[in-house]
Amino acid sequence: MITPGDQPPRPPSTRLLMADPAYFDVEYVINPHMAGHIGTVDKARARAQWEALRQVYLGLGLQVEVLPAVPGLPDLTFVANQSFPILPVSGPPAVLLSNMHAPQRAPEPAVLAAWYEARGWQTHAIDDPSSHFEGMGDAIWHPGRRLIYGGYGYRTTQDTYTRRSHLVDAEVIALELTDPRMYHLDTCFSPLDEQTAVISPEAYTAQGREALRRCFPRLIEAPLDEAVGCLAVNGHCPDGRHFIVDQQAVQTAALVRQAGFEVIPVDTSEFRKSGGSVQCMKLMLD
Repeated sequence: MITPGDQPPRPPSTRLLMADPAYFDVEYVINPHMAGHIGTVDKARARAQWEALRQVYLGLGLQVEVLPAVPGLPDLTFVANQSFPILPVSGPPAVLLSNMHAPQRAPEPAVLAAWYEARGWQTHAIDDPSSHFEGMGDAIWHPGRRLIYGGYGYRTTQDTYTRRSHLVDAEVIALELTDPRMYHLDTCFSPLDEQTAVISPEAYTAQGREALRRCFPRLIEAPLDEAVGCLAVNGHCPDGRHFIVDQQAVQTAALVRQAGFEVIPVDTSEFRKSGGSVQCMKLMLD
């Protein structure tokens, strides 16, 4: 049985990447949240929301790098999805590039590959077109430990984890997702510290819920209407103390505060039209 306490430690993250939202829009429907929102994004408001989130991270003392926008790639701003920094125990930094499930997003990993390679990272691509993977949208580190939770079922195929575990030098706990409204793991799982995570239990099988209970002594269950309606579980805790979450997730925020964390509400309403919020809009680099 895999337990977090038995896994090697990982240092805390200090750097993250965000992607400029200059071309962000809803131009197609590839998840339930996008339906009815094609062409409705207020670009100026989206820019202001993105910048406000960037300032939150800077205010918490994190280094924020920015990936330039690319015409024709409106979802590139959800920069969690195109890659997974492997962070080997030794050697140069390396990254596993995604193989996106939706053809509309297929060009995005190449943009990230060029960004990494310009900075000396070693890149690993998925060469099997039937094997899909969507980066840190579905693969999330346990805080402080070399242990990965891997979501699969909608955007990522389960074999991604079994066939490429040698690259990550870490155990993987695979979690099957069962609700298409929570199509990525980061829409239904948000770890806060080594003991605590926010989840939407309806998104998992019974086996998945039990696995999470074994790994986190304290699970905060977000109300389903907030998990779906305002992507409450797509909030992010970058430092074990602060939980950044959409301002409409009022009940979830109250539960997190009761658990002893400081909540930082932000407005991600324009980005939620495309099915993403805080976790989707950043990529932890270390």
